[in-house]
Amino acid sequence: MPQARSLSDVLVFTRTTGYRHDSIPAAITALRELGQEQGFTLEASEDPSVFTDASLAGRSAVVFLSTSGEVLAPDGKAALRRWVSAGGGFMGVHSAACTEYDWPYYGDLLGARFAGHPDFQPGTVVVEDRTHPATAHLPARWEWHDEWYDFRANPRPGVHVLATVDESGYEGGGMGADHPLVWWRTSGNGRSFYTALGHAEVAYADPVFRRHLLGGLRWTAGAAVRAEHTIGD
Repeated sequence: MPQARSLSDVLVFTRTTGYRHDSIPAAITALRELGQEQGFTLEASEDPSVFTDASLAGRSAVVFLSTSGEVLAPDGKAALRRWVSAGGGFMGVHSAACTEYDWPYYGDLLGARFAGHPDFQPGTVVVEDRTHPATAHLPARWEWHDEWYDFRANPRPGVHVLATVDESGYEGGGMGADHPLVWWRTSGNGRSFYTALGHAEVAYADPVFRRHLLGGLRWTAGAAVRAEHTIGD
């Protein structure tokens, strides 16, 4: 495992070729403000040509922020894969799970593929692991409004689940009693964090949600030790 690194240089990628979330500008603003507060720089881009070995070198983390559809060219896919395998940190937010359906590596890296969701509504996030920086500040049961994503398959046991949603507390859930929403895993010498939360613009002004994102980003950049949930190269 590479030595833990500081959070310094983050690439936030927001390209969409499918559904585009109105919350993307607010999300970028939130991450920029976190960067100003926490001392890291942020580059936001929708240009797939930014994914080269030279551009990714030295980055603390790459965030796919509410991306959708096919967003990378073959050369960019290869560069991202090399970078993660060599120790890079990848973070997916919300519709990052609706991205690159035809690229098997990406599905493995993220942990699950989006299947659908009911209407935006309140629900209860159940925190399973409060030792992680993305969830340590949350109560055991966190009341939240979002699009409660269903996935094509449960990501367990291939990921370490941090939080689930209680399907008894909202209408239209499709995964049953075990419905993961937030998790992490490792890939080669790299790491991957995903949160399904973050549909609405208002979420990115919420200090609790911002802290959730910041914790995930810090871990992605190398703030925690590697564990057993590893995918192959």
